[in-house]
Amino acid sequence: MEHDIVIVGGGSAGAVLARRLSDVPHRRVLLLEAGLAYRPSGYPDALALADNVGGDAAHDWGYKSESGAIGHAIHARRGRVLGGSSAINAAVAMRARAADFDRWARRGMTGWSAAEVLQSFRKLESAPYGDDAWHGRDGPLPVRQMTAEALTPSLRGFVDATAALGFERIADFNADVQHGVGPYPLNVVDGVRQNTGIAYLTADVRRRANLEIRAEAEVDRVLLEGGRACGVRLVDGTLIAAGAVVLSAGAYGSPAILMRSGIGPANDLRALGIAPVADLPVGRRLMDHPFYYNVYALRREFSAMTPAAGAILWTRSQSAAPDELDLHVSATHIWDPAASPTGGAIVLATALTLPESTGTVRLASPDPRVAPRIDFNFLSTACDRRRLLEGVRLSRRIGSTAPFANLVAHEMEPGRSVQTDAELEAAIVAGLDTYQHATSTAPMGAAGDPHAVVDTLGAVHGIGRLHVVDASILPEIPSVATNLTTIMAAEHIAARVTDWSR
Repeated sequence: MEHDIVIVGGGSAGAVLARRLSDVPHRRVLLLEAGLAYRPSGYPDALALADNVGGDAAHDWGYKSESGAIGHAIHARRGRVLGGSSAINAAVAMRARAADFDRWARRGMTGWSAAEVLQSFRKLESAPYGDDAWHGRDGPLPVRQMTAEALTPSLRGFVDATAALGFERIADFNADVQHGVGPYPLNVVDGVRQNTGIAYLTADVRRRANLEIRAEAEVDRVLLEGGRACGVRLVDGTLIAAGAVVLSAGAYGSPAILMRSGIGPANDLRALGIAPVADLPVGRRLMDHPFYYNVYALRREFSAMTPAAGAILWTRSQSAAPDELDLHVSATHIWDPAASPTGGAIVLATALTLPESTGTVRLASPDPRVAPRIDFNFLSTACDRRRLLEGVRLSRRIGSTAPFANLVAHEMEPGRSVQTDAELEAAIVAGLDTYQHATSTAPMGAAGDPHAVVDTLGAVHGIGRLHVVDASILPEIPSVATNLTTIMAAEHIAARVTDWSR
């Protein structure tokens, strides 16, 4: 056997695991990435430049959701490249809140309290700002706090207008207080997005004798023998033996691989001609943040759009519990300037960060070349609709408040003709998107938890030598961008699993 551990997927979690697991010199690690593997300094501008968000067709899986209740498909962007979706996202480096981990604890999750994961958050980052109690100084991932001076005039106007409405100014969202408005912390250095393929898989790490990175190696399924994982089969038919397998293919990829391997809802698998090996609720609890773009054309004299991100208001709706922050209004220039009549635009995008609605990921076919069926099931509860509507109304209130209001020419989306709740809700549904924060399709939990697919260290229930470590195992979606929490989860598990072949 050539490899002790095979890691499937080199994204936000997989790249972390490849580095940490290969820290042990005698452990032979193979990292399989379905996309290309660029040198740390060789990523093309579509991926390297932080103002380019969403990547391009050459580095995307091309997934789209089903139309569902909202009546239209949504592009479910996922990075197909070493670095995964951390190579195409907005590089927002914000942590899940203590209250998010408190919710996990109420689901029986041990070992994941806010105090316990703080050390893993500190371990991952190199942050030359803030208090030592909250921040790491020598981790692999560079995190930089945006300053007001670095923002465009309209982004500063957003912060100032929001503060004028009574919201607290936040200097460090990754410290003890998050309720308020301020510039983002970003994993961006000199305009370059520091994806995990760059930050964790440095040139020195890639030269390790016990680490092999194999690009353009898409996995079909896990090979199982005697109730244990013993390797993987690639889409091209290649068989790779291993002492243990770790799936880090993301919230869509990992459940699809599990189900093609016979691990998932038994009746669904039988209907596709797949023999069930373990009847587990794989893909049954997809969570993501519904996202609506409130867009303004900038006055020509204030039309600067670089940097694209940005600043954010993190707050609560009237329906939120006392410890919850369930709304984001994020101000960015992630918009095509050609779509604005003035040549410049700013987006005040509202997200519902603690949605009740859950969706599904199912196989459309046992053929790995056929994309999975993704149903976000967004806004399926009255409470979700009410809270997102409240958030968009707050976004528009900021949009009409000085000094922001003095910098914009007019509202483009949804447009000032849209005023009543019914009109605004219809506009929200018609323009609804995803924050691209898919989680929870193979969630952690105890063996008796009806929603659980893996245990609190990512080991698949009932299957030996098989782990899942990526955003799919988060038991509930955090109330913020998920990338930093996913990186933390990989760090947290890598430090705690002593025997991957159990």
